[in-house]
This record gives sequence, structure tokens and C-alpha cells, in this order.
Amino acid sequence: MSTRMSHRLRGDEAVRQLADELWEAVSVADEYTATDLVLRAVDDGVDPESVLLDVIAPVQGKVGREWAANRLSVAQEHAATAVNERAVAALALHPAARTAPERGRITVACVDGEWHALPARLLAEVLKLRGWRVDYLGAQVPTPHLITHLHRTAADAVALSGSIATRLPTAHAAITACQSVGAPVLVGGAAFGPDGRYARRLGADAWAPDARAAADRLAGQPLARPQPDHQQLDDLPHLADQEYTMVARGSASLVRTVFTALEDAFPAMRAYSELQREHTAEDLAHIVEFLATALYLGDEELFTGFITWTAEILTARGVPAHSLPPALGILARELKDFPRATRILRRGTDALTPLHATTAGNRA
Repeated sequence: MSTRMSHRLRGDEAVRQLADELWEAVSVADEYTATDLVLRAVDDGVDPESVLLDVIAPVQGKVGREWAANRLSVAQEHAATAVNERAVAALALHPAARTAPERGRITVACVDGEWHALPARLLAEVLKLRGWRVDYLGAQVPTPHLITHLHRTAADAVALSGSIATRLPTAHAAITACQSVGAPVLVGGAAFGPDGRYARRLGADAWAPDARAAADRLAGQPLARPQPDHQQLDDLPHLADQEYTMVARGSASLVRTVFTALEDAFPAMRAYSELQREHTAEDLAHIVEFLATALYLGDEELFTGFITWTAEILTARGVPAHSLPPALGILARELKDFPRATRILRRGTDALTPLHATTAGNRA
């Protein structure tokens, strides 16, 4: 083995060890140990970009997985994320992380309604390390405010982050608005699909699967200036049937109707505590919201993926998922005049069938 390869492996091992130690600190919300770890790593010569993307980012990914498996509460997940954010802020102030801007100017922002800001923050810090002047606008940026900022700064490009798929209609509006003022848009985050399929569908100028790939893409050939006459309906002509609009506008009424019908189908629901009733209503609201998003995108797989994930999350929390197929059936009955919606709901029910059978077999 060459000397260079031996050094690289030791470096990889050191990064993995650092990630393990950071997880131990983050999982118990130990802010001081977490920040000491990342600062000491940079002092010892670990590349700041590697600390951001090979240590902090994977640890944050584990935070999400542990929450999904019900090994972290919502409060613990929030606390862990806050500690990771403080670690990023501490690293950004380290002298080794200060790079004079010598490239262009990039605006980094989260889509309006998107509270998961850490992925965007990681990208912003990586771009700074690589010599860009970065305007990091943070979480939940309303599109009009984003456009006002672009008029004032004349950024070379906009990097939009989205983690939750239900924010994609809003993301589409933001993409189109940015392009209308001449700013090309690179998008990233779990909301846009693992292969960037929704980025292409929504007319984004570029997509990247992670912060390192995004920085590489922006460092390559400049993004072409978009055509100013691009319209949202040009990307999604199926929206002309108005199914998305009707379902989105009627979401509150649909949730109430399904909740009442489920009480009739499952009388035990009438004995639910106020908190149980609130959680049930929230779950139904998410189902309707994802149905509307699937209608917007014209993508049935978005809904089936969400509904099977929901069943897995409920099961991990010891909550029976057997009410999901009836809920979808009630929704289909209420939306019988909407062919795309009823087709999506049938696909969702079909996707739940093997999961339901497995759960029933386990109970037996």
C-alpha cells in the first residue's frame, strides 16, 4: 500500500471516529463538547469542509433516522439539531475556515415553509470555503422577499433547499420567480427526490444531491441565464384540470369529513384522548397535503412512498396503522369526481396491502 493511501485511510478513520464522538455529544444535547470536538479537529488539521460534510452532515442524518425509529423524541431531535447548528457556527468562525471571496455571489435560502435549515447552512459554509460570496437567508424565506433581495444584490445564482416534498408547489413558484428576474436556480434537498426528478419537473436550472456536489456544480460551467418568459404551467400542463387546486383549497373540509367517518368505522376512536385526536387529525392533514402535492407534480409514487413511510412510522411508535386504508377509501369516496386523485389513492391503498398483511401476521 502506498504511503499516500495509508495516510488517506488513517484520515478516513479519524473522520469516522470524530463523527462517532460528535454523535455521542449531539444525542445528549452537549453543546460544549460538540463545538470543542469540531474546533479541535480543525486545529489538528482536518479540512473544514470535511468536518462539515463528512462529520456534521452524517450525524444530522443519524438524528433523523433515530427520530424515525422512535429512539429520539421530537424535543430530542430539535435539541440535537440545534447543537449541530451551533457546531457549524463555531466552525465558521475558526481562522482556518475564513476564505476571501474571489468568485461570484450566491444566494442560499430555504423554500418558504421549509424549517429544516441545516442542509442550506452546510452548503452556504462550503461555498464560502470555496471562495464564493454567500448571502445565507436561512429557513422559510417568502418568495417576494427573496426576489427583493435578488434585485438588490444581482446574485449570479440562487441555491434553494427543500427537505419536505409538500413544499414543492411553493418551491416551483420560487424557481419561476427567480428565473423571471434573470437568476438561475440550483436546487437540492430530499424534497426534490433522490435523483432530482422533481427538480427537472419544476424547471430548475440545476440539481445536486448534496452540498459537495452543489459546490462542484457551481464551480464548473456557469449556470445559463434563464428565459424570463418561463411560466409554471409550461412545466406542469396537467394542472389545467384543477384537481390540485380543488383538493388544496378543500383540505380542511376533507380532513374533518374523513375524521368523522373514521369515528363511525372505528368506534374506539370516540374514547381517544384530546392528544390522540389531535395526532389523528394531524396525520390526516399530512395525507391530504401529500395527495395535493402528488396531484401538483403528477406523480403517484410521491404519495405511495409517503403513505408506506407513514405506516412504518406509526408502527415504530406502537400505533396501529390499520386505519390508513379506510382513511384512503373515505378520501377516494369524497373525491370520486377527481380521476387523478382517486387513482393515486387506489395506488396508495395497494401499496399498504402487503404492509397490512405483514402486521396482521405478526399480531397472529
